Order: sequence, then C-alpha cells, then structure tokens
Amino acid sequence: MTIRELLAVKRPTLSYELFPPRTPASEATLAQTMDLLAATGPDFMSITYGASGTTRTTSREVVHRLAVAHTIPPLAHLTCVDQSRAELIEVIESYLAEGVRDFLALRGDPPKGQTDWRPHPEGLLYAYQLVALIREVARAHGVDNLSVGVTAFPAQHAQEQWRQISLDVLRAKQEAGADFAITQVFYEVEHYRALVEDAAAQGIGLPIIPEIMPLVSATRSLRATQLTGVPTPAELHAQLEAAESDDAARAVGVAHAARLSAQLVDAGAPGIHIITFNRHEAALALVTELGLTAS
Repeated sequence: MTIRELLAVKRPTLSYELFPPRTPASEATLAQTMDLLAATGPDFMSITYGASGTTRTTSREVVHRLAVAHTIPPLAHLTCVDQSRAELIEVIESYLAEGVRDFLALRGDPPKGQTDWRPHPEGLLYAYQLVALIREVARAHGVDNLSVGVTAFPAQHAQEQWRQISLDVLRAKQEAGADFAITQVFYEVEHYRALVEDAAAQGIGLPIIPEIMPLVSATRSLRATQLTGVPTPAELHAQLEAAESDDAARAVGVAHAARLSAQLVDAGAPGIHIITFNRHEAALALVTELGLTAS
C-alpha cells in the first residue's frame, strides 16, 4: 500500500525517519537500527537526503535496502538543492524502476557555505514544482499508484506574520498533486491543531502527520534548535541539562515526546513520524510507552 492508501484506512500510522550513513561505523549502526525498528511493524520509513542535499547516493542505497531486505515501504526524500531538472528526472526514474512508490518532495536547505536559497540554473525553485515533476515522470512511465508527500511547519504557522504564507505554500503543494504532509519539528500540540484547523478552513485537506523528535540530551536539544530554528521549550531543556546520566536524559526526552504524541493522536493526528537519528533506544522506548504499532 502507498502512504496515501494507508492514511485512508483512518488508523494512526507508525513511521520512522532515518539518515544515510557517512562512515562504515555509522553504516553498521544504521543496519542494527533498521533491524530493530523493523520489528515494531512500521507502516513506512523515510530516508533523508542529508543536510543541504548531500549523501544522495547513500540515501538511494538505504531506500533500496529497505525495499528489498525489509519489505518496508520506503519514503524517498527528494530535494531541489543543486540538481537540474534532468538530474531530478533521472533520480525519480531510478526510484520508480526499483518499485518505490512514495516520495517526499522538499525544496531543501541551501548548500553549506551558501547563506541564501538559490536554485540550480536548470533546476526547480519550489517544492510544489517538484511535486508536479514527480507526477509528470510517473505518468510518462505509466505509474499511477504512487503517493507524494510534502512538509508543513506548525511552529512557524504559530507566528502571526507567517500564518497565511504557510497556508498559501501548503495549498500550492496540494494543487500540484501532494497527497499528504509531514510536519517539521514542533513541541506544542496547539501549534499542530491550529495548522490543521486553519488549513481545513481554507480548503486544504491534506492529512498532516506530525514529526516527533525525542531529545536525548541537552547537546541534542541545542543542536536541534540550530538545525530547525525551533527553540526547545525552556523547561524541557533544563530537565535535560539536569539529568545525571545518559539514561536519565533519554527518559526525560522520551517522556516529553510520549506526552506530545498522545496529545496529537487524541487531537486526530493520522499517525506519528519519529526522528531516530539512526539510534533505536529512544524510538523504541517511545513506541513501547505509546503502544503505537502497526496492525
């Protein structure tokens, strides 16, 4: 089943986000993590492109490994970063040839050393254009059973000056052919609820899957803020700093993530998408606490 079809079943989905490995040691860690997470029966796993569009080759290898070794549907990330339209078409065609039927279309962040976003001279400027391109390539190859996801931003939507802009962007993605959205990181259920309600009021009907990041240390908390631009709640960061051991810090982060996840499911979220950082401990602890497994 594609993710679009899974979401139509109307039960909470369970999914994970993985990163491509950069070293032989991290490759071994990822292999172990994939095996342990696969045992929980997830509906799908997503594989990022890495920061600023790097690690493209290894991303494709992980997608292939998931599809072949684990038979878990991979959600393949694609970005507009530093790629021409022709190069994007080649990547899409290679995924389709391998049986990949779920894509996440992102604009992506500027490459390292580039302070502002500039597209490839022969590339795409916006994520909605990538959504349309995926659809176009699929049609050209006679593939109609696929789903295309995009991103949504609850924390930014909570800021008055960005509220309508976030809805306009999400609407453009829906009109281009998106089937669902996965959020970027946020920490308050009201941010998610406001985005979903405001989107529905303006005719945007995409199922929006919340992304959950169990923070396992104060260092991870600071790094997450740097990467996402979304500050960690002060109370949570203070608890992580005060933790007397790694296990205690992980327990703090998992407890917060579990409370947020339960609130989101109660609010009608169609599933939970867990960022793993290619480690299994916090993700498995969160799934155990929630009792949220695929059925």
